[in-house]
Amino acid sequence: MRLNRLAVMLLASSATLLQAQDVKVNILTEFWYTQMMDNTLRNNAAIKPVASAYYEGLSAGRFAENSFNMKRAEIYLNYKISDEWAGYIMFDPSLTNTSAAAATATTASGSALQDWVITWTPKAIPGFFAKGGQFKMPTTYESTILSARDIYFFDRSQMSRIIGERRDRGAMFGYTYGDPKGFKGTFSAAVSNGTTDDGTSGKTNVDQNASKDYTVRYDGSFGPAHRFGVYARTGLTNLKYLTTASATIPANWTAAGVTQADLRNNQDKTTANGFFYAYNRSNFHFDLEYSTGLVGRRFPVNFTAAAAPGREHLDQKFEGYAITGVYIMGQHQVAVRYDMMNYNSGNDWYGSVNPYAPTTGAYAGSDTAPKYTETTVGYNYNFVPNKYTYGKVKVDYIMRSKNFLAPNPGSTSIVGGNSVVLSVQVGY
Repeated sequence: MRLNRLAVMLLASSATLLQAQDVKVNILTEFWYTQMMDNTLRNNAAIKPVASAYYEGLSAGRFAENSFNMKRAEIYLNYKISDEWAGYIMFDPSLTNTSAAAATATTASGSALQDWVITWTPKAIPGFFAKGGQFKMPTTYESTILSARDIYFFDRSQMSRIIGERRDRGAMFGYTYGDPKGFKGTFSAAVSNGTTDDGTSGKTNVDQNASKDYTVRYDGSFGPAHRFGVYARTGLTNLKYLTTASATIPANWTAAGVTQADLRNNQDKTTANGFFYAYNRSNFHFDLEYSTGLVGRRFPVNFTAAAAPGREHLDQKFEGYAITGVYIMGQHQVAVRYDMMNYNSGNDWYGSVNPYAPTTGAYAGSDTAPKYTETTVGYNYNFVPNKYTYGKVKVDYIMRSKNFLAPNPGSTSIVGGNSVVLSVQVGY
């Protein structure tokens, strides 16, 4: 595995940090093998043209017919500067892509750096904290509260991957109050560049956003058993205010009266509003998450003449939820998750023809709506009882909804692409 320049610099500087400050180093690695339970990808590699535009799992190794994948090789550096100042760095060399395309400044996958944060907890204001750098904004439970070491399945839910996983650069302020053994609450507010949601520009880019994103969250806990929270995030396009050539507007949009001014004024407004609840006992875990909002720049329409719009309506909305239950028996865990993500929950589109229900062509009669469900049944074996962070083996069977892949030649049946995944996770 080849590290990029940033990863090499961080590794080289770690020895100096260890001498200069109180530094703790941790490493988390995860390797998995996936096997699809049918041969659709071998017989017909064509993906449904509408629905597949939304499902990010198609290009992330989760949807291969069979494949070995390095999920993560995360290196964590926590360092204490003083009683009030501390820092945190996490980078993952397995994300480094050394291809010519990934070496450009606009390719997020070319950077191994994930988190780089400086925190301030002033003694004069008990409960107050502030941090700045590159990190996940305070949104979903599974992405921002449940650590990678504690994930019960081979990967996070669809909703968490789309809403919570993408880092941004900014600052966050918060206040915590209450009793950790009783009721405890935290208010958080963050402002960030807003350059990562569309998956093409990213955390390593020079900020092109003429506005900023704003995120607020309240999360609370009642003893060790209950945790809950609500959050809201809003922002505009991650590009400057652009003019858009009328030739780039699709015919069905212009027929519905959409103009260049409509595209510019919409500014790809993006929102996410959600809540979560988690219940933990020594032998049982349950959590529920829900999120909804405007798709916005996640699938942009401030496009150029060379690119098609990323969605079917300016005010297109998404909706997602995930429900997880885990039964724990010492070194053994049995887990079930139902996971839904609908990228057009309002079923909105421009024009007179439903783009998700083609009546002609190769996909006539097929359901290509971007609503995807996954039911995952898993078993985990933990290497050390009650030390789940040390390492585990996960075996998951994923049952997907039947609108992922195109039918095989000569067939009209929809294909879901169920998979089995074997994962080995080790923490140091």
